[in-house]
Amino acid sequence: MRIRPVLPGELGALQEIERAAGEVFRGVGMAEIADDEPFPPAVLEAYRRAGRAWVGCDRADRPVAYLVAEPVDGWLHVEQVSVHPDAARRGVGRALLAYAGERAREEGLSGLTLTTFTQVPWNAPYYERLGFRVVPENRLTPGLRAIRAREAELGLDRWPRVCMRRP
Repeated sequence: MRIRPVLPGELGALQEIERAAGEVFRGVGMAEIADDEPFPPAVLEAYRRAGRAWVGCDRADRPVAYLVAEPVDGWLHVEQVSVHPDAARRGVGRALLAYAGERAREEGLSGLTLTTFTQVPWNAPYYERLGFRVVPENRLTPGLRAIRAREAELGLDRWPRVCMRRP
């Protein structure tokens, strides 16, 4: 599995990956999540230009997964990680998270944070298996509180969510 920075012409492919990955939410009664539009190209381009957008590629160097992140309160916050269903269960997401963790370490950040659904098997339970731990609400940093507030405004709190981190 090759992991590399996103190229300028791949933003549409990232959106396609996100749409395909979102479809699995229909099976767990979360059609609104499946219907949610991916980040627009301008947002993905901002992550790319900042050096915070990476893809996992197949043997032909085509993206099959992506991760975008940004520093938040001394940690690298994973804003989105998505794996196309055709590439699922092959360690692509794990590899992208490991890569992001290495980038965080190189930048002197404390590790990775993310927010996720607690009752979706490929969300919080998956991240726990990868070493992430729930951050109690009373221990959230100001940046994570702002992220959770934005998610609540978007209606994501309709389903239980948590912040998690991995040093």
